[in-house]
Amino acid sequence: MKLGDKNMMRMIENRGMFVASVMIVLLLQHSNGVKAARVSAMFVFGDSLVDVGNSNWLNTIARSNYFPYGCDFNIGATGRFSNGKTVVDMLAEMMDVAYPAAYADPNTRGSRLLAGVNYASAAAGILDETAQHYGERYSLNQQVLNFENTTSQLRRMMGSGNFTNYLSKSIAVLVFGSNDYINNYLMPSSYGSSYSYSPSQFANLLLNRYARQLLALNSVGLRKFFIAGVGPLGCSPILRATGQAPAGRCVDYVNQMLGSFNEGLRSLVDQLNGHGGGSMFVYGNTYAAVGDILNNPASFGLSVVDKGCCVLGSSQGQITCRQNVYPCPNRNQYVFWDAFNPTQAVNSILAQRAFTGSTRDVYPINIQQMTLLS
Repeated sequence: MKLGDKNMMRMIENRGMFVASVMIVLLLQHSNGVKAARVSAMFVFGDSLVDVGNSNWLNTIARSNYFPYGCDFNIGATGRFSNGKTVVDMLAEMMDVAYPAAYADPNTRGSRLLAGVNYASAAAGILDETAQHYGERYSLNQQVLNFENTTSQLRRMMGSGNFTNYLSKSIAVLVFGSNDYINNYLMPSSYGSSYSYSPSQFANLLLNRYARQLLALNSVGLRKFFIAGVGPLGCSPILRATGQAPAGRCVDYVNQMLGSFNEGLRSLVDQLNGHGGGSMFVYGNTYAAVGDILNNPASFGLSVVDKGCCVLGSSQGQITCRQNVYPCPNRNQYVFWDAFNPTQAVNSILAQRAFTGSTRDVYPINIQQMTLLS
């Protein structure tokens, strides 16, 4: 599906009326003291930022099922790329739903599916070819296919009517885009995308592919979507270590090229909401939220913004933690856990802003407000 086709334009025309009606409903609900509606389950799609162990079951070098990953998590290293909880773990707690189980885990079947499923895979991209040098991973396309496999099982277990109601009350969380830049567009020696597309053209390519799969998920029955934008990748330790920027500075040209994607993703949310079919798509402004943390870390109780807690002293280019090596002791003061993924402390900030934030953080409404929609 192309963003500029006639169907999408009709969606845009209805946008204002739909969003306005949603805001009226939310105001009425809050004035009557209505609490957040029960969420059936959460379905998670994305990359290492929200992977909870799918990579454990894939033939990939992008793994985190070893110490010091999970050193602050109650059951240790599970395949989460953090010292503790991920953003989706915290969102699940806020919505009072179970942590969605990893799709690739052989135990994720039967009644366990009812609690939701996590399809996220480290190194996953919107494009199938992204990060192929890491080995196996579930791309966006494959994750959607995996979800369709889950829904077939759920429909048989629940019956069509119950299944439709169940999906309509579930929340879909999608976190994609970072790898398409770090492990594709910004690797000209391995991928030809930067030769074939300008930054804006590449962003449009990603958005068109993304839109197609969002519509596919919507057509299956999901009605509530939280879609996270890409954070300031140029400030991640892995890109700072390339020497493309002065010490203490971010790689500005990388951050600048992300504007086309993030702005386009917010516009896509407007277009999808304009359909007026009872679905709600919410954009998460990850770039601004992480930018606030990096620009004023002390106000968030943080102090180290340019190094990963568990990759101290490692060679340039290493992303993941060194196995069985103790991390920094003051990890609650670090923004980054490894050379790309954030610490539990930062995940907590991002989850709270996604759940209760203003329209600067989440647009057009936040996740808590989305749970109130019937």
